[in-house]
Amino acid sequence: MSILLGHLPKPNIRTLSLLLATFSLSFISYLLGIYTSSPFSLSLIPPPSSAPLHCHLSTLPSSPPLHFLPRHTLPLPSSSLSPPLPPLSFCPSNFTDHCPCQDPTRERLYPTRDFEHRERHCPVAPTDHYTCRIPRPPGYRPPLRWPLSRDRAWFKNIPSKWLSEAKKNQNWVRVEGDWLVFPGGGTSFANGVKRYVDQISKIIPLKNGEIRTALDIGCGVASFGGHLLDQKILTMSIAPRDSHEAQVQFALERGIPAMLGVLSIHRLPFPSRSFDMVHCARCLVPWTAHDGLYLLEIDRVLRPGGYWVLSGPPISWRSLYKGWGRTKKDLEGEQMAIEDLARRLCWKKFAEKGTIAVWRKPTNHIHCIKKAKMVNSHPFCVDSDPDDAWYENMELCITPLPKARLIDDVAGGPTEKWPKRLNTRPPRIESGTIKGITSETFKNDGLIWGKRVSNYVSHYIKGMSEGQYRNVLDMNAGLGGFAAALAKYPVWVMNVVPSEGVNNTLGVIYERGLIGTFMNWCEAFSTYPRTYDFIHAYGVFSLYMDKCNVLDILLEIDRILRPEGALIIRDNVDVITRVKKVSERLSWKGRIVNTENGPFDPEKLLIIDNSIY
Repeated sequence: MSILLGHLPKPNIRTLSLLLATFSLSFISYLLGIYTSSPFSLSLIPPPSSAPLHCHLSTLPSSPPLHFLPRHTLPLPSSSLSPPLPPLSFCPSNFTDHCPCQDPTRERLYPTRDFEHRERHCPVAPTDHYTCRIPRPPGYRPPLRWPLSRDRAWFKNIPSKWLSEAKKNQNWVRVEGDWLVFPGGGTSFANGVKRYVDQISKIIPLKNGEIRTALDIGCGVASFGGHLLDQKILTMSIAPRDSHEAQVQFALERGIPAMLGVLSIHRLPFPSRSFDMVHCARCLVPWTAHDGLYLLEIDRVLRPGGYWVLSGPPISWRSLYKGWGRTKKDLEGEQMAIEDLARRLCWKKFAEKGTIAVWRKPTNHIHCIKKAKMVNSHPFCVDSDPDDAWYENMELCITPLPKARLIDDVAGGPTEKWPKRLNTRPPRIESGTIKGITSETFKNDGLIWGKRVSNYVSHYIKGMSEGQYRNVLDMNAGLGGFAAALAKYPVWVMNVVPSEGVNNTLGVIYERGLIGTFMNWCEAFSTYPRTYDFIHAYGVFSLYMDKCNVLDILLEIDRILRPEGALIIRDNVDVITRVKKVSERLSWKGRIVNTENGPFDPEKLLIIDNSIY
């Protein structure tokens, strides 16, 4: 072999030099091309500055806008050359607090029996959909940052005096100059919510992490839920849009989780076994009506071993009946009926102290099935899925718990105490009840969202640590990984699981100690305008692209996003470009940037700055 190689001709020195020079020039040109076109070129690094950072998204250093038009000289289709549609105008001033699915003018078309008129009644006909932007009230100012917002808010943001006058003696809210002041009072705790919560904590464990998720029915201005946050308890506060005008709006302005909701005909929009505690303080729910239908619904959403806390009438009726303007016989009969319903549900009376009574749901149904006939219990539900809760009617039957093997087992599996609960595998995943979701899937989901949120906070929502954002909405929450990654910041997240999704994962989210709701984004959300600081929409427009109008979804986002709020839409590049074009009708300041995975990731981010008027 060495002999043969020795006979090869020697290479020409001039030829090698030319080849080397050509390769060097090509390589240098390639490097220059990468440098000038890459979104990560050094020219993007901002110069150092001592000026304070502002949290308007348009001023934050990040990737430049990306363009996806083909770079050729062929004629473009006529549709690409058509002039842009005109921007949308603002609605009349009476739309300032417009809630499309809780519109007082539409609710008059429905019967008042069983509060049906307070249910969601969304516009159906195309002519009923508004195509204008909701205006802010005159004199609107950005809300105070948490935790200052819990105690006061700008009056002009919610210029309503009704509650301050109607509930003057109960200390719900006061108007003091330019401020709405929330002293922490309520119908059942005129002496202060802190003292009230302390009373409950002497009955049930509020401070050790066992109770993490709570539901407050008829929440008022959500002072109860606001003060449970001191115990690391996350409360879903709900109330209808009724004569107590703006109560949910007040709650959200304060930075406290809340949404419009009512016990009426449909199930509450939460899966079974969601809440560790359900609370009612003079919430005006007729618990004994319809053979206990509403209490059966509370049983459905209460976790095994969860607590039901009831204060106000008829509790302590013997000493308080005169102040309530009712007879002893009437109140005694109501309490006996509630006690009977609780027994038939297999609940145990945990305690009654003063005006507060507590019952506890069993951890499983082993012994309940055996004694059901003896106490004339309701039948167990058979055909319905207990986790289906979007426009599903309530049923006059007991929601069965998952089967337990031993009398001391927790049906469905126990949850860890908070905060360990957040990142521990939820029981629904551990048991394999959600198709295609494994423990490994859950672990990887957490890692992925940790990386994504780190990118968001580093480049696009830099005020997160400083309290610039408080109320956060995740429009397509999946396993709750986005919310879990934000847990270290002073925010709370409303995790939405679309009713059209492949997997019903909202139960997993609650098992992690987070809160959320079901939703169809072709409709309006159950909240007031200007109630969220930051909205995240991952895959939402891909999911609904063929189901409803992109503009309608964008208008709903615009309605509920605060004027200086942030919006990140994450989706495939073709969807993102289409959504951006439609969004221009809302005069949004938007730009398309790469994800944390770089320019070759088919997903892109549409970053919106809503501070435009």
